[in-house]
Amino acid sequence: MKFRPLILSITLASAFVAQAKDVAPENKPAAAPSAAAAPEVDAAKAEQEKLANENKLEAERLTKETNAMRAEITRLKMERELLTEKQALETARRQAALKDELAKMEAEKERIAQEGELTKARAEKLGNELKVVQAESAIEINRLQNEIASFETSKKRSEYADAKPVYLEKPLKDDGILVISDRRIPLNGPITTATADFITNRIHYWNNKDRKMPIFIVIDASPGGSVMAGYRILKAMESSDAPVHVVVKSFAASMAAGITTLATESYAYPNAVILHHQISSMLMGQLNLTQQKELHEESQRWWARLGNPIAQKMGITADEMIQRMYAKSTSGDWSEFGEEAQKLKWVNHIVRGIDESSFIEDPDKVTAPTSAPMPTRTASLTEEIDPSGKPYVWLPRLDPKDVYFLYNPDSYYRMR
Repeated sequence: MKFRPLILSITLASAFVAQAKDVAPENKPAAAPSAAAAPEVDAAKAEQEKLANENKLEAERLTKETNAMRAEITRLKMERELLTEKQALETARRQAALKDELAKMEAEKERIAQEGELTKARAEKLGNELKVVQAESAIEINRLQNEIASFETSKKRSEYADAKPVYLEKPLKDDGILVISDRRIPLNGPITTATADFITNRIHYWNNKDRKMPIFIVIDASPGGSVMAGYRILKAMESSDAPVHVVVKSFAASMAAGITTLATESYAYPNAVILHHQISSMLMGQLNLTQQKELHEESQRWWARLGNPIAQKMGITADEMIQRMYAKSTSGDWSEFGEEAQKLKWVNHIVRGIDESSFIEDPDKVTAPTSAPMPTRTASLTEEIDPSGKPYVWLPRLDPKDVYFLYNPDSYYRMR
């Protein structure tokens, strides 16, 4: 509602009434008019009375209108007070409801807290009971594990011999038994670059372990192989502070025979076979005469480095050695059993038996080889069958200037 215009109207009406009162004649006795002026005075009085009446009428009218306005103002004030009271009542109701809600929330909170404490107490109780159960279980498990460990330890212990490896500076005993310690390195199969890595690394290792006790290169069977790889093995043997002894159990040919013969100390069973022959090359593809001549010259240079030392140990020349090779066999493959090989100085000692003192683990239990396998340069040598039904093995690729020096009469070993 707008109150300002109404108040302004009341103010103007009040001012107008006040002005009318000021104009109206006072209730004082008037001076007696003169006779000449009596009509004019009467007229003026009449006019004055008229005006006074009109002013009174207007004032009454304004008072009436003002009273209506005042009544409206009073009504509006009462409505405003009523609204204020209603708002106060609504606020009071809301505050009361909020207090009730807060009271309920506090009660619920207290109830939940009590339940939480109760749950916590129950959980602690269960936790303590669980700890007791776990402790009892742990004790039982430990007991069972100790029993199992005891059984396993007993079983493992039974898989090992009581003996320890025997280390002798002079491993060949008077009764002809050769004692080999765990300082042994197997050399089996074709000699490749990887074979040389395998053997030379172990020669260096055993030297760093002990530089007095002998190292044993044990050959079960080897047809020979790469000249460069074999030469690396020979140089590692020569430069070793610890003496390197070579043992042939079954068969050593070509490069393997050269390693046996040129060793400072070597041993063989009586029935072991050692085979020497000239360097031979496997020709792959077409070679012209010049290339064949170059290959021949290269082979001759290698033969001078390998054949001459072997012939010198035998006490003959390289040419005499070649003559005796072909006198023995038209193929030039000169093989002898151990006892004859000893007479030719291909091997130093013939043994009656070999004591492998490092083999202290039950062989029936072992799932992996006792000695580390010798990897080939690129892949394991896998036997295949050619179209004619003959088995064969692909040899790994040689380094440039290298040649294979191995015994291969049936072409079992082939080059790609």
